[in-house]
Amino acid sequence: MPHSNKSYGWTGKILLIDLCTQKYEVIRPEENIYKSFLGGRGLCSYYMREIKNLMPSEIPLLFFPGALTGTKIPFAVKTIISSISPLTKTFFTSAVGGFFGWHLRKAGWDGIIITGKSQNQIGLTVKDENVSFFDCNDLKNKKASDIFHKLKPEGSAAITSIAADNGVAFSNIIIDKYFFAGRGGLGLVMANKGLKAIEVYGSCDIAVHDSENLSKGIEDSMRLVSASPSLMGELGFTEFGTSALYDLIFSRNIMPAKNFAGRSFPEAEHLNAWNFKNKYPWEKTGCPNCPILCKRISSEGLLPEYNSMAHFSSLIDNRDIDIVMEANRLCNETGMDTISAASAIACYRELKYKDHSIDIIQLLKEIAFASGEGKLLIKGSSEFSKKLSSPESSMNVKGLDLPAFDPRGAYGFSLAYATSTRGGCYLQAYPLSHEILRKPIATDRFSFEGKARITKLNEDMNAAMDSLGLCRFSVNAFGLEECAKLLNAVTGEDFTAGDLMNCGERIFYNERIINYTLGFDSKDDDLPERFFESENAINRDDFLKARANYYLIRGLSPEGKPLETKTRELKLKWLE
Repeated sequence: MPHSNKSYGWTGKILLIDLCTQKYEVIRPEENIYKSFLGGRGLCSYYMREIKNLMPSEIPLLFFPGALTGTKIPFAVKTIISSISPLTKTFFTSAVGGFFGWHLRKAGWDGIIITGKSQNQIGLTVKDENVSFFDCNDLKNKKASDIFHKLKPEGSAAITSIAADNGVAFSNIIIDKYFFAGRGGLGLVMANKGLKAIEVYGSCDIAVHDSENLSKGIEDSMRLVSASPSLMGELGFTEFGTSALYDLIFSRNIMPAKNFAGRSFPEAEHLNAWNFKNKYPWEKTGCPNCPILCKRISSEGLLPEYNSMAHFSSLIDNRDIDIVMEANRLCNETGMDTISAASAIACYRELKYKDHSIDIIQLLKEIAFASGEGKLLIKGSSEFSKKLSSPESSMNVKGLDLPAFDPRGAYGFSLAYATSTRGGCYLQAYPLSHEILRKPIATDRFSFEGKARITKLNEDMNAAMDSLGLCRFSVNAFGLEECAKLLNAVTGEDFTAGDLMNCGERIFYNERIINYTLGFDSKDDDLPERFFESENAINRDDFLKARANYYLIRGLSPEGKPLETKTRELKLKWLE
């Protein structure tokens, strides 16, 4: 049965939790907030500004499913988890799959805002409209699988694990065993609040305005998905998950080696997806309703995705497939982001051990428990390299370690890393689509021509997609026209693709405003010097010209600061 509210799609209710008092209240947003910010990432940015304006010292933790999450739409599965990152100090959002957002929406909530701090380790249960708390003191320093085994949630659960308990700045929030809000250290934010677990169960259906048009929209979108080689092809994500990228990125000479010192790793052919499949026979798993099922699980645990495969092999110069698998498993169990963990090891190796081998698995254990040499790395490669007076050895932007795509081999990545509000992240501008996968059209990956405008438009589109709760893979198949039809069928509104782009622009600009209030500007929208000085280096003047063009197109000052005229044009609050 549908929820008994007047809205379609949106439930009209947000849960505000105070962990200090263990009390809660219901926020009922005005309709224009939903129409302006949609859900997911958009509502995260909206409420982050609202809370920081009211309580400047508060660092809230936000869980917002997308506006379409919880419906029967394939790919509409994402929940955005957001806070101020302890690793980057930026406003940070992480899109995570699993059943969490699906259950939260079916429980009647468009999101959860968590404030305050509990003196003891506690858990939170949201079962439909009922909210309660439970003791979690016995779960400290337990591995993730043991915590899930003990909780046995009726619906879905989000937890932290060992790394968060020990102050690791790149610790994860783990959803339903196999899904990770992995980047930016949101697990540490949750742990610092004394919140160990959140259980969510929803038993109702989301009210849909036009079921017939929704079914037609799903059919049209799935037709496009089925025709996408990168998604449904015999070598695509449905067969190998994101590990399908390993051979492709290596062949394009974009896979970073030895802490981005180069891009040569001849052993790659022995560590690709095909070898993992032969060594660790797998089964598919994934998000609810998803036709791709991009995750792979074997008797040895969850198999690594592309970035984990590349960073635990090429980046740290490891040629042992079993070590890659064990490193990935260990990070998943202790709750560490694989990209930042591998990057910390790569930086550590460069500064302390040069070309000598190290015990990767032992070092990862020490990081997770903040012991031995690992204690030096719990704040990430950026802080570690600064302590050794070699900040240039950390390959990060705004403190966020770079993923496994070398920008010297695809210039769109350099602009994407620099302008992302998260830090060194390619997902917001997603140059992978046009520079590597050649969708919707191929661009010259060794040129900045047109990249400023493409970057801005892709950031806006993906901000909208994140706010709808759509998986990033879907952009390989369909766009905002299809999204608008789906949203209108669910909500009864009359959004166009242009309206969604406008929402995405508003959301991204709002994030830039938040980062500006946190002290970020053009000095932070930059790359490590290594990329401008090494072999096949990026021309710095060309990069700066592209960044200046981006600022102009984005409506920022030459210093990367938000402008009052643009802020008001987007119907955002100007800085008080």
